[in-house]
Amino acid sequence: MIEARSVSVRLGERDVLTGVDLGVGRGEWLAVIGPNGAGKSTLLKAVMGLVAHRGDVTLDGRPAARLRPRERARLMAYAPQTPALPADMTVFDYALLGRTPYIPYLGRESRSDREIAASVLDRLDLTAFAGRRVGELSGGERQRVVLARALAQQAPVLLLDEPTTALDLGHQQQVLELVDRLRRADGLTVVSTLHDLTVAGLYADSLLLIADGRAAAAGEPAEVLTEPLVGRHFDARVRIEPGPGGRPVVHLVRGGT
Repeated sequence: MIEARSVSVRLGERDVLTGVDLGVGRGEWLAVIGPNGAGKSTLLKAVMGLVAHRGDVTLDGRPAARLRPRERARLMAYAPQTPALPADMTVFDYALLGRTPYIPYLGRESRSDREIAASVLDRLDLTAFAGRRVGELSGGERQRVVLARALAQQAPVLLLDEPTTALDLGHQQQVLELVDRLRRADGLTVVSTLHDLTVAGLYADSLLLIADGRAAAAGEPAEVLTEPLVGRHFDARVRIEPGPGGRPVVHLVRGGT
C-alpha cells in the first residue's frame, strides 16, 4: 500500500502542489488525471522522492523519507514521461539498468538479471530491438524501452508518468494490458498519470483529479468522470456515457451541437 498525506511542492516562486492526499492499496491502479500543468507529474516525482516536498509518503506504513535510495528503488519503479536516454546504449543494456538496485556495488549483473531483462523485452515486443541503439528508435519505441527498464526492477509499486505518450493505438493497448496483467497476477500497485480520460476510466480502479495543484476529486471512475467536473476543470464540452462494464466513456461535443 502506498499513501501520501498533505503533499505540497514549491518550485521557485510557484506552489505546484498544495496539500494533496492519495492512497492506493496493494494490487490496485490509481490514475492521476487533470489538465496540462495541473501538477500530475510533480506528484509522481514527489512520491518517488525526486523533488523536495512537504507532507508524508509511506509504503506499507514505512516512511519513504527514511528509506535508502537502493531500498526505495526495490520498492518503487518510476518511468518518467521524457527521460534522458543514452543514445549509444543498446536497448538490452538500458533495460538491464532496471536491475541496478539488486547488483552489488562494484559487482556485475547475474545470469538471472539478464534473463529478467530479456523476458521484459519479450513482453513488450522489443526482443527484435535488443541490439539496437536507443538513439535509433522512434518515440514510441523509446517509450516502451523506458517502461521495460521500470518493469525490470520488479518493484511492487510502479509509478508511470504518461506511459502511452507517443504510442500508436495498438501499442497503447499492449502496454496498458501488460501493466494490468502484471498488477493482477503479481499484486503490483500502479500509480500513473494519463491524459486520455476514457482510458483512465477503463483501466484504473480509482482516479485522482488534480487541478491548479490541488485535489479536485477522488474516487471510482464514475464518481470522478462526470460532465460537471470534467467540463469545469478541463474547460471542455463533453458528454459522458457508460461504456464497457459500466465504466464512463468521455465524448467531446462539437460547438453548436
